[in-house]
Amino acid sequence: MTSAILRHSTAGRPYKDSQPLTLERLPIPVPRAGEVLVKIERASLCHSDLSVINGSRIRPLPMALGHEASGTVADVGPGVDGVKFGDRVVLVFVPSCGHCKACASGRPALCHRGAEANGAGELLHGEAVLRSQSGERINHHLGVSAFSEYAVVARESVVVIDDDVPLDVAAMFGCAALTGIGAVIHSAKVTAGQTVIVFGMGAVGLAAVMAAVQVPYATVIAIDPLPEKQALALKCGAHFAGAPDEAAALVAAHSGFGADVAIEAVGSAKVMEACLALLGRGGALVSVGLPHPEAMLHVQALQFAGTGKRLLGSYMGDADPARDIPAYIQLWRNGKLPLELLHTDTKPLTEINEGLDALADGLVVRRVFTFEGL
Repeated sequence: MTSAILRHSTAGRPYKDSQPLTLERLPIPVPRAGEVLVKIERASLCHSDLSVINGSRIRPLPMALGHEASGTVADVGPGVDGVKFGDRVVLVFVPSCGHCKACASGRPALCHRGAEANGAGELLHGEAVLRSQSGERINHHLGVSAFSEYAVVARESVVVIDDDVPLDVAAMFGCAALTGIGAVIHSAKVTAGQTVIVFGMGAVGLAAVMAAVQVPYATVIAIDPLPEKQALALKCGAHFAGAPDEAAALVAAHSGFGADVAIEAVGSAKVMEACLALLGRGGALVSVGLPHPEAMLHVQALQFAGTGKRLLGSYMGDADPARDIPAYIQLWRNGKLPLELLHTDTKPLTEINEGLDALADGLVVRRVFTFEGL
């Protein structure tokens, strides 16, 4: 099989010249007990992939990258239930063990064993199975490694879906939809009549907007410095501001007391600070983006106890994928979650490095890759 491998995270821009991802031929791995072999049909490029390439997220290398994808089950290992050959599936980037403290408390997105396996480049049920043709270990990316023609994943990393969901759209349910919608529903718990600001109109931010506009009488304000994101935000049902001061004017016009919820989907400490300033008394900042590990937040400590503001972390939207992906797909069927708006274009995997540049420059929301002709 062909797989996009990252061997060094020091490549500079433009990526089309430095070529941080190389297409290599690997033996197709065999699923072990509790694992599934998936033929990847579509894989989309996410900022979390870019964060590994630019060094913002430290991962063990070499690594087969990619984590947001849809595919078809090609084989199952011993002891696998509920999944069979030919099933269409969405891949999930946090496999949950089902019995750790986080899983037992209903927060599988924070599974301890899943986090350990992902951090080590392994799978939930054992060490990495990917190898180069010379036998070198290739690490898994978030238990998925979707920029490959095939992927062996834990059974807990797949959610079976119906055939009516287009593969390009289906891929986005595994990351963008889980993270953005979950930030609104599960993390912020947005209620009727609240004012919500969403900073960053990438795929996750736009998914958050789509969810927030479904809340009765909610006012949703999208913020992004790129004017080309305005049309998308408006199509999703939000007001649009190009900067925090414009957003502050909109918030004042609609509520007069500051925003109730701010969702930061950029991955910037400075943006988090700007979001806190836009909140009213008792407001909640939901941090969804992934800042560089050395970035520090500098805010007035008194505002938390003094004004009741809250800072909430949201990983994978606090989602339960087995429950939420089918529910979100039903919202899509009902026309309430137009994820196809996030799909910028579809390209062959051979153009993966050019795609990194387009994502870094904000020229695409979700570029989806196919594997034909490899």
